[in-house]
Amino acid sequence: MITLRLTVPTTTAPRLIRLVKPLTTFGSSTDNDVVVSDPQVRPSHAYFSRTDREVTVVAVDGEVLVAGKRKSKARLSLGERISLGGCTVELTVETATPSALAREAGDSDVLQAVRKLHRFSERLLNHYEPEELWTALVDAVVEITQADNGFLVLSEPGLPPRIKLGRAKGQQAVSEPDAKLSDSIVAKVLRTEQPVIVSDACKDSEFQNAQSVMYLRLSSVMCVPLRERGQLLGALYVGSSDVQRLFRSADLEVLTVIAAQAGLLLRNARLLTELRHDNQRLGVELEQMRSVAIASVGIGLGASPIMQEVMRTVGKVAQSDVSVLITGETGTGKELVAQEIHRRSPRAKGPFVAINCGAIPEQLLESELFGHVRGAFTGAVANKPGRIQAAQGGTLFLDEIGEMPMPLQVKLLRVLQERVILRVGDSKPEPVDVRVLTATHRDLSAEIRAGRFREDLYYRLNVVQVELPPLRDRGDDVLLLARSFLRRFAEELRLPQRGLSPAAELAIRRFGWPGNVRQLENHIKKALVMADRELLEPEDLGLVAQQPAEVLPLAEAKERYARKYVLDTLALCGGNRTRAAQLLGVDPRTVFRFLEREDPTKPE
Repeated sequence: MITLRLTVPTTTAPRLIRLVKPLTTFGSSTDNDVVVSDPQVRPSHAYFSRTDREVTVVAVDGEVLVAGKRKSKARLSLGERISLGGCTVELTVETATPSALAREAGDSDVLQAVRKLHRFSERLLNHYEPEELWTALVDAVVEITQADNGFLVLSEPGLPPRIKLGRAKGQQAVSEPDAKLSDSIVAKVLRTEQPVIVSDACKDSEFQNAQSVMYLRLSSVMCVPLRERGQLLGALYVGSSDVQRLFRSADLEVLTVIAAQAGLLLRNARLLTELRHDNQRLGVELEQMRSVAIASVGIGLGASPIMQEVMRTVGKVAQSDVSVLITGETGTGKELVAQEIHRRSPRAKGPFVAINCGAIPEQLLESELFGHVRGAFTGAVANKPGRIQAAQGGTLFLDEIGEMPMPLQVKLLRVLQERVILRVGDSKPEPVDVRVLTATHRDLSAEIRAGRFREDLYYRLNVVQVELPPLRDRGDDVLLLARSFLRRFAEELRLPQRGLSPAAELAIRRFGWPGNVRQLENHIKKALVMADRELLEPEDLGLVAQQPAEVLPLAEAKERYARKYVLDTLALCGGNRTRAAQLLGVDPRTVFRFLEREDPTKPE
C-alpha cells in the first residue's frame, strides 16, 4: 500500500499515513485528512493526489520544497523526500495486515466523530443568544446524525412538555412539528432521564404498537435528555425513515455527548446574555454618573461667563470631526471636556479611548498606540492591536500630547492625513476611522520654537482650540464645585452630609488652587473623612483662615485708594511732582495736598 512517512519536528517517532483516498489533504486545520500541529504548517497547506500510477503533491496555501526547491506541484517517486513547512514527508510502500486495516478503519471512524464534535462546538460558540443557540444546536444534531428531522423538546415543572422547534435536513424549519415525532418515546426519556435508541421502530417490541410510530412510519429514532447543571431542561430527538440508515449505539453515544456539551454551552450563553444585559444597565448608570460628574464640573463647566463660553465652543465642535486641542493647567478637567465633546458627537455610541502620552515610556508608546505584529520585537509573541485601532468608529483622546517623542509625531501626522496606521513590525497599512482630540498644559508654540514639536502636526491638531481657565479665574465656580463635591463624595464614601462654614467658604474663595479642580477634590475628600463637625472649617480643608476685610464708609475708602494711587504714580516718576501731575491729569498742587494729608492706615 502506498504510504507517506511523516516526520514532525516536535515528535520523535515518524507517522505512517496510508493513501487510501484519491485526494488526501494536509494542514493544521482539523478539516484536513492529515492534521499537523506545527507553527510552519498552514491551515490548508497542500494535498496529495493518488492514481494507480503516481502520487502528486500540490501546494495550496503553504510551501512545498522538493530537493530544496520551491514547487507548486511535483510528482513523487518512491523514497523521495519533500518538505512541507517544518515537516519531512517520504513516499514509501508498506504491506498492511488485515488487523491493521481494520484498526485503521476504526481510527478513521473515531477521527470523523471527533471532527464532527469539533465543528459542532465551533458552530455553537458563535451563537450567544439562546434562540439562535437552540436553532444552531438542532441543525448540528441533524447534520451529524444524518437524520431526516430533529426536535428540541422543553420540559418545565408542572407543565406538559412542549416542542420548542423542529428542523429538517438543509437547515429548514419543520412545519407542524407536533405531528412528526413520537410522543411515547419522548415521554419515556423525560420520565427516566435516560437516553433511548430504537434502531428499527417497526420491529421494536416496546414501541411498535405506539400510534405515533405507526402513523409516522418511523424506521429509526434516538432521544436523549438535555440537562443544565443537573437540571432537566428537556430532550433532543432525531428520527429517520430511511431503512438504509438505521441508528446504531455509536450514534447514540455521539448524541449523548452532544447533549452534554450543549448544556454547558447553553449555560455559558445564558451567562453571557445576563452579562450583556448587566453591561447595558451599568452603561446607563455610568452615563448617568458621568452626567453628574460633568454637571459638577459643569456647574464647573458652565456657571461662570468664561466657562459658559467654553461650553458654547464645545457644543459647536462636537457635531463635526474637526481636531480639537484642549489647553489649560493641570487639573482643570481637560479629559472631562474631551468626554463631553465625544458624548455630544455623532460618534457617541463608539468607544472613547484615552491615553496619556507622558505616562508611558517612549520605547513602549509606539506599540501601545499603533500595535505590533508577532515577532516585531522580543516578547511580541502575538499580534496586538493598538489604542488607535481600539478607538475605531469613536474618539481617541491623547492627553499631554506635548510629551510625545518626535518620531511618533511623524506617525501620528500620517494617521491624521491618510487615515491609516502601520503597526510595529508590519509593512501593510491598515485603514482607521477615528476622531482625534488632544490636550496639553504646555505652550506648544514655545515647544515648536525649541524644536521639540512639529509645526505641521500642531496645525493638524489645533483646528479648534478650547482653552480651560484655571480655577482661580473662574469666580464663584470654586464654591459651587466645593458644594457639589461635598454631596457627591459623601454619597460615594457613605459619610454624613456636611456643609461649609462662612470662614471655610472665604478661605476656598481666596485660595489660589494651583492644582485646580483635582486639588479641590482632594481637599474636600480629606475633610469629609477626617472632620467630625457638620460645618467644615478652614483647618478641616487644610487652608489658612482668611480674615474678613474691614468695611469702611465709601468716602473714606475712596480717599485711601486715591492717596495710594497718587503716591504710587509719584514713585513711578522718581518723585517728580510736575511729571506725576501731568500723568494724573491734575494740578501739581493737588499732588502736594495728598502728600500733606496724613496716612489714614497709619496707626496712631
